[in-house]
Amino acid sequence: METRANYVLIGAFTIAVAVFGLLFALWAAKFASDRSWQTYAVVFNEPVTGLSEGSSVQYNGIAVGTVQGLQLSPDDPRQVVARLRIDARAPVKSDTQARLSMTSLTGPPIIQLTGGSPEAPRLVDTSSRDVPIIPTAPSALQNITDTANRLVERLDGLLSEENIASIESTLSNIENATAAFGERREDISGLLRSAREASEQLEQTLATANSTIADFDRNFVQQLPPLMERLDSTMVRLDSAADGADAILNENRAAINSFANEGLSQLGPTLGELRGLVRDLRRISDRLDANPVRYLLGRDTPTEFEPE
Repeated sequence: METRANYVLIGAFTIAVAVFGLLFALWAAKFASDRSWQTYAVVFNEPVTGLSEGSSVQYNGIAVGTVQGLQLSPDDPRQVVARLRIDARAPVKSDTQARLSMTSLTGPPIIQLTGGSPEAPRLVDTSSRDVPIIPTAPSALQNITDTANRLVERLDGLLSEENIASIESTLSNIENATAAFGERREDISGLLRSAREASEQLEQTLATANSTIADFDRNFVQQLPPLMERLDSTMVRLDSAADGADAILNENRAAINSFANEGLSQLGPTLGELRGLVRDLRRISDRLDANPVRYLLGRDTPTEFEPE
């Protein structure tokens, strides 16, 4: 009787666990079906090696969905279209960007969503497409690849046949110059000695110039106070002379004004008469030079009688 009772308890417990597991599975399936999802598309302009259906989609490092499908773009086979299934509650904004990323050195690639400012509207509200397209940004691997390609192109251009020939010519010229330097070692030594002597003479000249400048500064400092006293006295005299000139102008201001108003007005006619007098005197002088007797006596110069 005890053995049969134990079997009944074990069977009842097993049935209870099975029922509980079935109810939990039904609850999980209902939770998964109640959860809403949003479909997006991403167009990559680079290879997506390692990315596959079911790959994770993360938003700033948090899993928000998966990759539903991958296909080549029908308009441009260089592009890859990835269809994403993302939680509708994920804040995918109009300025959100997608890029390929690696979770680790050996891990599979994922799609990483970044950006999305708080004031930007949601992408589903601004897109007129059935499946909103998230803009893409180059991945770090693509940037490294592009940089490597540019470096290789530059190295190819740098190591062209013409540049290699120029480098060989330059090395040959350096070798010739080194050989010529070795042959003219004595001349170069003499040149260096001459340069050393010139440098020593220059140092002596600079020392002499420094001492001369120091003496000049000393003499100038000693003579500066008398010069300043003379300058002060001269300025005082100039001030007194200016004061005297101001006083004279003030005393004779009436006469000066009279001369400026009346004398200058009469100066013009006087200069005109003086100019006419000078013309008459010049005319008389010209006539005297030409024939003084005719001008003074009113007749020609008597001619000298010459007997036949």
